[in-house]
Amino acid sequence: MANQTNGLLRIYKAAGYSIKGLVAAWKNEAAFRQEAVMAIPAILIALWLDVTNIERILLIGSVILVLIIEVLNSALESIVDRIGSEWHELSGRAKDMGSAAVSLSLLLALFIWVTLLWRYLT
Repeated sequence: MANQTNGLLRIYKAAGYSIKGLVAAWKNEAAFRQEAVMAIPAILIALWLDVTNIERILLIGSVILVLIIEVLNSALESIVDRIGSEWHELSGRAKDMGSAAVSLSLLLALFIWVTLLWRYLT
């Protein structure tokens, strides 16, 4: 059945679902909590640094991207766990790929931070 809600009410409800998802990620996912706690000083440092606006967007955006991918990975893991607790090759592959996505986003963030900070520290 299609959602009959539209306009501002739909935006309000969507915001509520998003907050509910972030709260669930915080409560149930240690990795999300760790990355969120690390994101706070990283974002503050990015705001404090004397960099261009594009560089600041890259620094902050790379950190936010890690959080986004971690939430998606957690959602994927929840779906796989909901389907069943028995081991299945495809379930393991899905979880491994989600983990790989998080790792790649962390590598991207690290590359951006090291590249930009290297330029300003040398």
